[in-house]
Amino acid sequence: MSTAHHDQLREAAAGQYPRMAATELLIRAVGGRFASPGKPWVILDRMFGKHWIDFKQIPENLGGLSGGERRLLMLAASIADVGVEVSIGDMLPGMDRDVLELVLAAVAHAGGGASHPKVIENADGTVSLKMLPSPFPWPEQE
Repeated sequence: MSTAHHDQLREAAAGQYPRMAATELLIRAVGGRFASPGKPWVILDRMFGKHWIDFKQIPENLGGLSGGERRLLMLAASIADVGVEVSIGDMLPGMDRDVLELVLAAVAHAGGGASHPKVIENADGTVSLKMLPSPFPWPEQE
């Protein structure tokens, strides 16, 4: 899949940590297959000619997918915070390790994990802020 397409999806979700995380999860998991044009939840905005992901469309468009694929997509829709609720205990068992690592990174990102500051008390009595890294960063892509 093209970088330009993925950049469009990321741009559409920008500024909303849960949607950014869910979008990145779909881009990175299973070779980006679930973030590709033609999926019922990958919408083309005809006015601007750009794609975005409508996570609300996922639950009703899962026919023909494996159990693991359905769990991944439902979890992404839930992370996106669009009103799709799942039991994480039902979603995680049986997930491939590489997908599980992406899910953990998505959860950390959805919670603002890449933008948490920590107040540091300096030796001279002043305070400063240090930005903490994500508690679970996105895995390196192969």
